[in-house]
Amino acid sequence: MTTLHLRVGFMPLVDCALVVLAKDEGFAEAEGLNLELIREISWSNLRDKLNVRLFDAAHMLGPAAIAATLGIGGVKAPMAAPLALNRDGAAITLSLRRFEELSRLAEGDPADTAISAHALAALVARRKAAGLPPLTFAAVFGFSMHIYLLGEWLEKAGLKLGEDIRFEVVPPPQTVEALASGRIDGFCAGAPWNSAAVAAGVGAMVHASVDLRRNCHDKVLAWRADDVQKRPAAVAKLGAAILNASAWACRPENFARMAQHLSAPDRLALPAPLIERILLGELIQGADRPPRPIDRFIRFDREALRPEPDDADWVLAGMARAGQIVATSQMHDIARGVFLPAYFDGIFVANQDALKK
Repeated sequence: MTTLHLRVGFMPLVDCALVVLAKDEGFAEAEGLNLELIREISWSNLRDKLNVRLFDAAHMLGPAAIAATLGIGGVKAPMAAPLALNRDGAAITLSLRRFEELSRLAEGDPADTAISAHALAALVARRKAAGLPPLTFAAVFGFSMHIYLLGEWLEKAGLKLGEDIRFEVVPPPQTVEALASGRIDGFCAGAPWNSAAVAAGVGAMVHASVDLRRNCHDKVLAWRADDVQKRPAAVAKLGAAILNASAWACRPENFARMAQHLSAPDRLALPAPLIERILLGELIQGADRPPRPIDRFIRFDREALRPEPDDADWVLAGMARAGQIVATSQMHDIARGVFLPAYFDGIFVANQDALKK
């Protein structure tokens, strides 16, 4: 069997796990693939390298693939996602000082997203009255589910990101340092960076993404749209490897080994026990609170991996809320076309036997 070499870009996040496992556990090799995994430093770098074919495929934010396909954000690069890589797994973290301020202002349990949002609004109003600069929140990219989750949270108290609260883009690995330095007051990002901020003693988790939206769309395996048409064999082989990695990743007895793979210096470069706790759904919260158990905090199961065109509607609603677009029916059609459930279904049917092993 001829071996096909594929270069796949990824960002250091727990949700790159299936790409990593496809290589490290031999699922890609079993499909006749030689995967070369390249860790990137920003989502814009990853998107641009995929666009110019320095990568064959990439672990990518679903909203970033939609934005590139629509040609917003300065890049026009039609992309396609024959499968997703996860659902859920993000959280909102504040600096310890801001979390303490928010908790004091909360009229009820701040674990309730509406109560915490109104406490945040009170904090924003107090700072404005005192002549203090606005709070600054960060997300990992200009087009990401993290921005749209922040928007949904703030909207509960009539706040707007970019107006009532300043907004910055901070790549995932830089979020902890940005919080520690005081450059930002909070951030929304995928695991493990919220847990890393808590472990470093500089942050407190306010909400997991599942508090705002369960089964939330997140990362996809993105290809250039024309490559999906021109290279069906490569798409199918990598898809099959990812699906087999998913079956392996969903077995709790494999979590410790999975965490070891992800902890490697050329992967996430963080302690394996920290990553394993995330996989187990035992989230450290900070601010002297006990760990919080969250069932299926991050999903890698087969159902989570099916790319759903309906998710594009939520993404466009988030873009509109953030003032990034004025959505049209044509935009909805193009955005929905990024997700290819028929490809996913074909890959799955072709690999029924392998997935049962």
